[in-house]
Amino acid sequence: MSSDPNLQGATKSMAKPNEADGQKPKTEKELQKEAAKAAKLAKFEAKKAKEAALKAQQASADKQEKKVKKEKQEKTVIIYDSSTKPGEKKDTQRPLPDSYNPTYVEAAWNAWWEKEGFFKPEYKTSSLREPNPKGKFMMVIPPPNVTGSLHLGHALTTAVEDCITRWHRMNGKTVLWNPGCDHAGIATQVVVEKKLMREQGLSRHDVGREKFIDEVWKWKNQKGDQIYEQLRKLGGSYDWDRACFTMDEKLYRAVREAFIRLHEKKIIYRSNRLVNWSCTLKSAISDIEVDKKELKGRTLLAVPGYEEKVEFGVLIHFAYKIENSDEEIIVATTRIETMLGDTAIAVHPEDKRYSHFKGKYAIHPFFDRKIPIVFDEFVKMEFGTGAVKITPAHDQDDYDVGKRNNLPSISILTDDGCMTSECGQFSNMKRFNARKAVLEALKAKGLYRETTDNPMIVPFCSRSKDVIEPILKPQWYVDCQDMAKKAVNVVRDGKLKIIPDMFEKTWFSWMENCRDWCISRQLWWGHRVPAYFVSSADNSIPPGSEEDENYWVSAHTKEEALKKASEKFGVPAEKIQLSQDEDVLDTWFSSGLFPFSIFGWPDETLDLKTFYPGSLLETGHDILFFWVARMVMLGQELLGELPFKEVYLHAMIRDAHGRKMSKSLGNVIDPINVIQGISLEDLHKQLYNSNLDPKEIEKAIEGQKGDYPNGIPECGSDALRFALCAYTLQGKDINLDVLRIQGYRFFCNKLWNAVRFAISSLGDNYKPSIEEKPKDDISLIDKWIFSRLSQTIAVCKNGFEGYEFPKVTTAIYNFWLYDLCDVYLECIKSILSSNDEKSKENVRSTLYTCLDVGLRLAHPFMPFVTEELWQRLPRRKPETDASSICVSPYPLPEDFAGLINKELNEEIDFSMNIIKTIRSARGDYQLTNKTKTDLVIKCEDEVLQNSLTKHKEMIRMLAKGEDVQIVTSANNLTGYAMQTVSSKCCVYLKLLGLLNFEKEILRQNNKKDQLVKKLEDLLKKMKIPDYETKVPQNVKEQNEEKKKNIEEEIEKISAAISNLISLQAE
Repeated sequence: MSSDPNLQGATKSMAKPNEADGQKPKTEKELQKEAAKAAKLAKFEAKKAKEAALKAQQASADKQEKKVKKEKQEKTVIIYDSSTKPGEKKDTQRPLPDSYNPTYVEAAWNAWWEKEGFFKPEYKTSSLREPNPKGKFMMVIPPPNVTGSLHLGHALTTAVEDCITRWHRMNGKTVLWNPGCDHAGIATQVVVEKKLMREQGLSRHDVGREKFIDEVWKWKNQKGDQIYEQLRKLGGSYDWDRACFTMDEKLYRAVREAFIRLHEKKIIYRSNRLVNWSCTLKSAISDIEVDKKELKGRTLLAVPGYEEKVEFGVLIHFAYKIENSDEEIIVATTRIETMLGDTAIAVHPEDKRYSHFKGKYAIHPFFDRKIPIVFDEFVKMEFGTGAVKITPAHDQDDYDVGKRNNLPSISILTDDGCMTSECGQFSNMKRFNARKAVLEALKAKGLYRETTDNPMIVPFCSRSKDVIEPILKPQWYVDCQDMAKKAVNVVRDGKLKIIPDMFEKTWFSWMENCRDWCISRQLWWGHRVPAYFVSSADNSIPPGSEEDENYWVSAHTKEEALKKASEKFGVPAEKIQLSQDEDVLDTWFSSGLFPFSIFGWPDETLDLKTFYPGSLLETGHDILFFWVARMVMLGQELLGELPFKEVYLHAMIRDAHGRKMSKSLGNVIDPINVIQGISLEDLHKQLYNSNLDPKEIEKAIEGQKGDYPNGIPECGSDALRFALCAYTLQGKDINLDVLRIQGYRFFCNKLWNAVRFAISSLGDNYKPSIEEKPKDDISLIDKWIFSRLSQTIAVCKNGFEGYEFPKVTTAIYNFWLYDLCDVYLECIKSILSSNDEKSKENVRSTLYTCLDVGLRLAHPFMPFVTEELWQRLPRRKPETDASSICVSPYPLPEDFAGLINKELNEEIDFSMNIIKTIRSARGDYQLTNKTKTDLVIKCEDEVLQNSLTKHKEMIRMLAKGEDVQIVTSANNLTGYAMQTVSSKCCVYLKLLGLLNFEKEILRQNNKKDQLVKKLEDLLKKMKIPDYETKVPQNVKEQNEEKKKNIEEEIEKISAAISNLISLQAE
């Protein structure tokens, strides 16, 4: 490896990246093969280096190790301390620091990019009205909630979207990536309410609606700026001048206009229906805000507002007596308190057990209420007793039965979860206290029969952690039937493409079974419903009910509503009284308008004409229905066009153990903590500053201790972005080990050191040729690196076009790490130090092109380090070339057409296999880099011999060879160890005189014994009782991988020992 101080680290072995970024390009066999083998070698060499360090016994070596450690500890943090003013270009005239540091690299670039206008669609165009022959690309951010800091899920979204955006921009398109923030009605109100109670001991009702809204705006102004700052630190190339907040007046106006239009078209209507009700929030919530906990049977669960845990997961069986009869009918329920609202008992029409009850009634045990026996096909005869109690006001199936059979609906719960005044002896009880009381009362009346375990799903409010209750409420609804049909058709017809297409099935399932959408929320923070209830003192207008659709008008203002009401009812405006609905609209309603509300709709603005419809919508697959579908429905309904042509759905991030990210587990990580690094102590402090309960904080702290015992190392934005994109396999969730991101910081260091070496090799006055393509008379190694570069460019283009980002990151990683650093740079050192000026000129030209193109290839993923390094390189055409890498052209296959040399690739690949075989053997025998050894390479035939002879010097140099012979026959090789490369080739390393065979055999046997013991201990763990059922799957997979690696290592050591014994006997 390198002894050049400028290349220390550029050719040093790295830890193998996570397999998730190793999705090899299907059409690039050579690249795939090289990457796999090179990665394996890198991992092996790293392991060997670590073992050697741990087993160093010499005093001088120990002393040197302590000295190195001390130097590392005393090493100062590199910071960018130039006097660059915000918006000015960073000083790139100063020398590059000796090593890569993200704090230094990421300083100053964002402000300069923004000031120069690189991220604006108007960049380098006189008017947006002028068509760009290269096309345009428009995408909106999935607006993050204003509730607080971003997490790694947001970082994934930003990394993926920004790499797409930068790629399109570098391809010369007119590009707009529009940022924004969502007001997040429920989430924000909950956070601010908790803050108000914690800091002032006040509820929102104590301060009143107006002052509470003021408090929320204060929160928003603080947190919204924090979120935008986080997005900047992540390198997001948004057009910040177009940033929008969903409560801005421009967007608020669009929300009102959309509601009014849909209401007047009777697509929005008012109805009294069941909703998901949070008693803690006193509001309806959307389906996405409902968490579902699956129970296998009887379980006690904590519920807010109750000191004792509440029983769930049981069926309580009780009897209803039949009127004027000694007979009874037994029913069962998981919510016994709801029997207070029963208005029927349903049985199947074909159930002969109950046919004689037709026309009869049961008697409610607590009220003077007759309960009819109704016959309905929804009942499953085989389930339970085949008889079902019907509570239309508190169960969706029961509500549907009630509608079909004209049953009354009796609400038994108040908004805060207490029993209503109609519940007799149970009135005003809290619902779960009533659950116990009703059960005891049934027992007292002799009507209780039994309690049995019942697997069930309990719905919880994700915000308040309260158990959700289905409650009848008059609310505003969107009729989704026709819009959903259109949404299905555009996907079936190929007008809207969903990527990966596996989610089309989900789309069709949801949209073909789409229910009407409840958009009312009983909150204070949000877009207040622009609907007014009409009442009048005029006798010609009879008093109306708020449930009656006919008594509502919608308008932008009260004055407009008054005019509409006057016209609707035909009475003078002065005789009309209006009261605006107190509710606000579901956050998803305004989010569904986001692709066009940001452009000033309903006005026909230039931005709306230019950028609607957009090109792509990128988001997580978890909100395919809640956000994507609603944008599609509302866009088509209100503007007559799809809001975008493609939808790319990225994976969900889980922690290293495969668990969902949760604050209470302590695994929700702020991306800034990964970028800047953070100690374990400071991670704990963040928990104490959160809204977690004390018990949850204790649990989270334990989780952090287990996952981040030493905190999180500083990785930088580039490494984080690259890692996230490398993990993003289509259709698969990401189990992200935060500490693995550090491996990509080492990759950044590779780029850094390679460019430092290149700059010193090119010289201060180097001027690159105008042409990128190489001359015809370059060397074989130059032709090979151009072939590899051309392959990489092709893979990157195909990967971006197919949204297969791991293909792109793998190709870039392999080119820089294995092709450029490990092979090409090593091979050209002797040329650069020679007197052959023509060869040196060719090498410099090739090296410059590789760096320039390689940095541009990597820029969409790693914007900061690539800009920093690219600015240090001279330009081919200084007067006309781009001033920033972010607006320089992305390399295209046609730029390097005809340079892929398959035959040469195969020759170098085979030569590298020989080199890796020799390196592996040298590692086994612990030969240092300074120790050169004679090599004999035996080939099966002259064809292979002639092929390898062309690359003899490369093999000698990279394999640390002394004398290298390439032959077709080999005899009398006393003192040589033989290693097989393939069925057509083997290599012989001369060890005679380099090793004490007796000591080496003893050392290898000791090492083998340690590995055998390690394997025995591991196998013992894997044979414990219930291993297959109790040990987490990811742990079992890790153990299998460990077992495989140890067995392979034992096998290799055994072969080495056999070789040594044979050599000793010679």
